[in-house]
Amino acid sequence: METIRVMLVDDHALVREGTRDLLEREEDLEVVAEAADGIEAVELADKHRPDVIIMDIAIPRLNGIDATRQIKALHPTIAVLVLTAYDNDQYIFALLEAGAAGYLLKDIRMHELVQAVRAVYSGESVLHPVVARKVVDHFVDSAREPAAAARNEPAGDHLTGRELEVLELAGKGMTNREIADALTISTRTVQVHLSNVFAKLGVGSRTEAVVCALRKGWFTLDDTESPGAADDEAV
Repeated sequence: METIRVMLVDDHALVREGTRDLLEREEDLEVVAEAADGIEAVELADKHRPDVIIMDIAIPRLNGIDATRQIKALHPTIAVLVLTAYDNDQYIFALLEAGAAGYLLKDIRMHELVQAVRAVYSGESVLHPVVARKVVDHFVDSAREPAAAARNEPAGDHLTGRELEVLELAGKGMTNREIADALTISTRTVQVHLSNVFAKLGVGSRTEAVVCALRKGWFTLDDTESPGAADDEAV
């Protein structure tokens, strides 16, 4: 079993200690560092290179948004999972634009946090499909390429046909298992394809990868529509 190396970022020591104790009850999770503020978070992320960072927003010296942006600039493959009490659009958009792989609220149960850590580690999203749709629309509307040629950059120069196929299904909000079933491949193969996509695009989550593909015109918002998506469960 692979061990997922986790770093905690929260200015409340009691929250960090409680989260560490509960996460480390899981055989596959190990907390390798804790930070009480944003500057310390950037320094420790660079030192320990965790797989997943659980990040709060309201932290001293450097807020969670700027800390996430700096960490992702240094280490794009680190998955940042936001865990906060704030649920307004401003924070959601800012953190996902900074490169966060997921966004959770502090009223969740511990088993949901554990599942989310494993999900972002494997490249999956922890956004409800309704939120994901809103986020993708926001990214595409606010950051369209000015030149038409840039929006039609050939995907073949970067991704294989199967990698693009997997990415498009991920854009529909499908889980790794659902993608595997649709393409008649294993979930491990899906994970490998997504890892290759992330490496080629220089991103750390499927949300970032889908947005990148949309901006380059490899597929469209219509292609990522999933019938009944608004009624799906969070992934």
